[in-house]
Amino acid sequence: MVRSRSVAVVAVAVGALLGAVGVSSATAAPPTATDASEVTYWNNVATTTLGAIPGPNGGAPPAFSINMGMVQGAVYDAVNAIGPKQHRPYLLDRRTGAKASVDAAVATAAHDVLWELVSTAPERAPFPGRAGLLSSLSSAYSASLGSVENGSFRKQGVAIGHAAAAAMLDARQGDGRFGPSPWVPNSAPGHWQPLLSPTGAPLLDPTPWAGDVRPFLIQSSSQFRSAPPPALESAQWAAEFNEVKALGRATGSTRTDEQTYIAKWWQSAPVFSWNEVARQLITRTEMGAAESARLLALQNMSSADAAINCWNDKYHFDFWRPWNAVPRAGEDTNPATEADPAWTALLTAPYPEWTSGHNCLDAANTTVLRMFFGDDPVGGSFQITSFFVNPGGPAVRTFDTFTQPLTELIEARIWAGLHYRSADVAGQLLGRNVANYGAANYFQTVGG
Repeated sequence: MVRSRSVAVVAVAVGALLGAVGVSSATAAPPTATDASEVTYWNNVATTTLGAIPGPNGGAPPAFSINMGMVQGAVYDAVNAIGPKQHRPYLLDRRTGAKASVDAAVATAAHDVLWELVSTAPERAPFPGRAGLLSSLSSAYSASLGSVENGSFRKQGVAIGHAAAAAMLDARQGDGRFGPSPWVPNSAPGHWQPLLSPTGAPLLDPTPWAGDVRPFLIQSSSQFRSAPPPALESAQWAAEFNEVKALGRATGSTRTDEQTYIAKWWQSAPVFSWNEVARQLITRTEMGAAESARLLALQNMSSADAAINCWNDKYHFDFWRPWNAVPRAGEDTNPATEADPAWTALLTAPYPEWTSGHNCLDAANTTVLRMFFGDDPVGGSFQITSFFVNPGGPAVRTFDTFTQPLTELIEARIWAGLHYRSADVAGQLLGRNVANYGAANYFQTVGG
């Protein structure tokens, strides 16, 4: 049986991704035996720790996904290296004895990568919580190792965990993280322009470099380039423009109160949502450490690559957001669109439109979860917690299938005034393509 574990989840709101610091759950008591609980524990430590990094320093959603891919890839390699080879390694071409401590290996690999990511994050924004996060990581690691009997098997687990983390960190050197922004300003119709702060400064993407990062699983950052946005003179453009114009405006919208709540509820990082769901289902199905590490690696590395390809799309197409397009509709040469200079969106985001980042990441995550649990997970429903501040209703919602949230999310981004319908659909296609490619080419059974 899988042992239960009490882990305090940090309520890191979307705002925390752009600067606030939460308190890591890293001080919770670790388990004392080998099963999936150490894997899920360190997954939770990873999400709460990485989600507390300020946005420009690597905590914004696409960078958050990339960081999680690094952590879970190292954990997978550490667990997979113990005993007879069952699945292909990601990076680590090394093995250790079958009695090596899996728990020690998991804790060491996760801790080492997290420590490096937190301690070396560039301070592009104030990061007063850095020391506290590092202290919490140290406490968590000490507690995890303290729960494993001291001896040669613990030492073997620690050694393979260090090796897996080192392989990941070495492989990610010079991978494009924190590189230059690819954005080239263009004031022509159809191109994105940033919103302005009250002081007149442009509100720019905190991690625009994400689209130029070397992927984990796919072959290039543009491998699954999306179809382009609709032509501004087309009937499709007019239909999608008028839909979001009516539904997505901040005031005077035709959406219902429930739709407004749902739009706000979804403004939460997919990394939090889908790792939370994965932990629930791992525990419910009593999945072992090796298979749970494999699941979380494929899930988070697919999510990372979906973010990379999606952000590459965003700056490749540089397509305007609804709040750019609606006030300037007189410039799109389409007689079926009409400008509204006073139009503002319910919610905004500081990067170009095409494609929907949320839909890219959610589709990648759920595609992997479906591979392991089916669309209708064993045991019934699952819960997702939104960390958006005051969505106007319950923070926790329940879903019965993975189809339900994906279907709802397409509508929610339109209700929010964030995206046109085709950008949402294209994002989900991109995410599915990335995840399916990853599963077809990595983490397979040996001999498969």
